[in-house]
Amino acid sequence: MSNNMKALYIVVNAGFAEQVVDFIRSKGSSGATIINARGISSLHKEIMGISIDREKEIILTLTDIETADKIMEDVKRNTAFKSEAHGVCFTLPVSKAVGI
Repeated sequence: MSNNMKALYIVVNAGFAEQVVDFIRSKGSSGATIINARGISSLHKEIMGISIDREKEIILTLTDIETADKIMEDVKRNTAFKSEAHGVCFTLPVSKAVGI
C-alpha cells in the first residue's frame, strides 16, 4: 500500500502496444498490462450502416510518481507517439494498492 504511486495510462492505435511496453520498461517501469479497446471520436464513420471505429490498445502500469512523471515527459518528447500511434498519455493517483 502506498500513496507514492500513479497509474500511468497510454492509449495508442492497435499494433503499437509492444513498442510502448519496451519504451516504458527502458524508462524504469517494471511491467504493464495491455488492454484492447475501440476508439470513437467526432470523426466517426459508417459504411453501409456498419460502424468503422479505430482499434486501440491501452497500456496500464503502476509505478512511483517520479518514474511516471519521467515516462510522461519522455512520451511528450518522443515524436513516434504523435505519428501513426496517435498516443495519449495520462496518470491517475493511486491511494492504495495490494499485490505489488
